Amino acid sequence: MSGTTKTGRGTWRNWAGNVGSRPAREVSPASPAELADAVRQAAQDGLKVKAVGTGHSFTAVAATDGVLIRPDLLTGIREIDRTGMTVTVEAGTPLKRLNAALAREGLSLTNMGDIMDQTVAGATSTGTHGTGRDSASIAAQIRALELVTADGSLMTCSEKENPEVFAAARIGLGALGVVTAITFAVEPLFLLTAREEPMAFDRVTAEFDALHAENEHFEFYWFPHTGSCNTKRNNRSAGPPAPPGQLSGWIEDELLSNGVFQLVCSLGRTVPATIPAIAKLSSRALSARMYTDIPYKVFTSPRRVRFIEMEYALPREAAVAALREVKAMIERSPLRISFPVEVRTAPADDIALSTASGRESAYIAVHMYRGTAYRSYFTAVERIMTAHGGRPHWGKVHTRDAGYLAEAYPRFGEFTALRDRLDPDRLFGNDYLRRVLGD
Repeated sequence: MSGTTKTGRGTWRNWAGNVGSRPAREVSPASPAELADAVRQAAQDGLKVKAVGTGHSFTAVAATDGVLIRPDLLTGIREIDRTGMTVTVEAGTPLKRLNAALAREGLSLTNMGDIMDQTVAGATSTGTHGTGRDSASIAAQIRALELVTADGSLMTCSEKENPEVFAAARIGLGALGVVTAITFAVEPLFLLTAREEPMAFDRVTAEFDALHAENEHFEFYWFPHTGSCNTKRNNRSAGPPAPPGQLSGWIEDELLSNGVFQLVCSLGRTVPATIPAIAKLSSRALSARMYTDIPYKVFTSPRRVRFIEMEYALPREAAVAALREVKAMIERSPLRISFPVEVRTAPADDIALSTASGRESAYIAVHMYRGTAYRSYFTAVERIMTAHGGRPHWGKVHTRDAGYLAEAYPRFGEFTALRDRLDPDRLFGNDYLRRVLGD
């Protein structure tokens, strides 16, 4: 199979619709060699190069007016190593396809985020994470990766091979090269029991440390304009499997979480004054449920209601104070917020630009329905997050620049020095990277 090239000025847009660009051409390479040729040709033509997955980032991290690389043909599993317990997968493979394929082989990733529509390269390059007491982000599960660098060469890196690149490229923002394949650690397929339960805001914040310590994966959602939260605890189980019933699962995950929620958000966008009353009514309708299933069916959920998101990683010990400040800010403001605020955790890791680099972290994510004015809300939340030393998610809306980020990340200079070596002419640059990494 050979790849395709399309020239012109068609507009690319991300999933949320808040970012668009008009690349000079789009290339869908069918092999790493074709991708390398596309990179070399772009350099000869004086064009920048960016790769894009499914567009689930809310920032312009993948936007370009040069050559847009679409990895649609770089998909599938290259190799499963049952001795080393790893899987090597092409960069454009959607996480949902990887998860299903691994399950058929009796294998699983250890942890994952709450959606699985992204490509593996897109998810890892921007630091996608789930929640975990001991298990970290998807990027932290990488054991090796392959990328095409600015001179068109194919580089493999791991802890033993090009270790300085491996330390940075697992969350590389597309700034070091175009990822072509990733090797993940895997483990035998296991079961998780999910326990979802409503809980008062005051209780969940008072017991946050205990809930984190007692559960392998803990997260909660607070509903603005209410004192109510919904909590989720995922822990490994000996079984047997007890997935949600087909009807009850559809009611919870499709009808309520997507269909009804879509209508509520549309109403709130049209008549904002209705939002607090709807939020109180919705929070009273929350109910508890438990189910046991294979990991990706527990970790992930369908997300069909489109939104804009901002998320910050804080030192875990600062999370409760920051969340209480967000709650107080909303209560004294005229803001009307229809989306819940999400709180998750991650252990410290060793990736240079990981939001959990070198510190145990908690994540606070805020959302607004697509088409709703969000800047006032996000600006007020961002002010609180940065006061607590927050690090913005690389793929979600924020206004931080290289000056702030150099202070927030102890290994920031290590990353930018490596970028200077691998891409001195900024072939993989764009406006977003110029803002967050510097020239």
